[in-house]
Amino acid sequence: MNDPRTLIVNDNGAWCWFQDERALVDPETQTLVVGSIAAPEGPGGEARAGNVEVSVVDLAAGTSTTVVLHERLEADDHDVPALWRRADGRWLAVYTRHKTDDLTHWRVSEPGDPTRWGPESVFDWSALTGGAGVTYSNLRSVGGRLYCFARAVNDDQCALVSDDDGDTWSYAGKLFTRPKVGYVNGYTRYDGDGDRIDLVTTDHHPRDFDNSIYHGYIEKGALHRSDGTVVDADALSGEAKSQVELTTILEAGSRWDGVRISHCWTTDVRQGTDASVAAVLTARAGEEEHLERRKAHPDLRFFYARMAPDGEWTVNELAKAGPGLMPHEEDYTGLASIDPYDIDSVYVSTSVDPRDGSVLAHHEIFHARTGDGGATWTWTPVTEHSDVDNLRPIAAPGDPSRVPLLWFRGEMTASQHYRCEVVLRDLPRED
Repeated sequence: MNDPRTLIVNDNGAWCWFQDERALVDPETQTLVVGSIAAPEGPGGEARAGNVEVSVVDLAAGTSTTVVLHERLEADDHDVPALWRRADGRWLAVYTRHKTDDLTHWRVSEPGDPTRWGPESVFDWSALTGGAGVTYSNLRSVGGRLYCFARAVNDDQCALVSDDDGDTWSYAGKLFTRPKVGYVNGYTRYDGDGDRIDLVTTDHHPRDFDNSIYHGYIEKGALHRSDGTVVDADALSGEAKSQVELTTILEAGSRWDGVRISHCWTTDVRQGTDASVAAVLTARAGEEEHLERRKAHPDLRFFYARMAPDGEWTVNELAKAGPGLMPHEEDYTGLASIDPYDIDSVYVSTSVDPRDGSVLAHHEIFHARTGDGGATWTWTPVTEHSDVDNLRPIAAPGDPSRVPLLWFRGEMTASQHYRCEVVLRDLPRED
């Protein structure tokens, strides 16, 4: 059901969730920029399929303009750009293909105008990866340097570094390393700029390995456990450590109300204002260790993990996520997004109503709020009675005075095939 409060900002687009920031607000101009990838099933068809696009939204006027950064790069939602607002008023966009070549691409906008972009540049990883491919872009700054975290060498988490705000890039090193199991190594989410970057990560892909979830942070060049113990005093140089040396926050095989959870995956992580950290994680619920491949798991769960300033973690089940989103992706969910300025607030896409457990016709977006660190939640629907799925919400950072909530809605059958439109609801911030 259409809602007049919801603005369509791109008629053909979707995104994966291992790139950040995928959407960002310039508070001075009240401009929102969100990246997405066009699919062959959407408007424009094959001629537009694989376009790397950014939609530039005038929040005051409620209008949107879509700009193509790279025509027909690859029809795959994993290629969505990471965005960065530079000190000089320019925007930086960084993007890759999905493990099908070894190039990280980037473009820089004109000052204050993300509708106009300079020429594309590339960093070639092939001498480091041996042609195995690169995926994902995550832009974070720590210690005055800009990092782009990617999955690259040995399919481990690695980073490029820039000392000129993204004009040029060089290889920094590997963050983690371990023997490969199955498709790739860990899936990592990052948050934080300035003094510290927090991260949550897995062992491998959940369809190949019974993952646990680990937390650590990078500060003053070192990789730490949650309690401050140094794991790697010189992170991103030399031989990297395994992520299993970090703090385990959600363990595969643990039980919740008597139900075994397994094959955990990372969804989102955000820092609080008081050195606390929150993360949303997913897991399979049930006794089966491994299901038949290409069969979606029937019962996926969201978990909310909260770290106190002293490094102690508390984990609670947040909500049921429903069955896997796609038959061939056992662990895909509708996802969730933590408010970047209020970690007591989470936006969740699920096909199970968290208020009463009823099964919904489609994935709907719900707002969850806690007053006790995640032990209990109140739920408010953002979408209701929809005739299509509402997927992968993003609470876009940049302006602490508002909550620009983005998601895409439509039909999604694969990361490469979907007919979805990107929508925005600009929500007022609660007191």
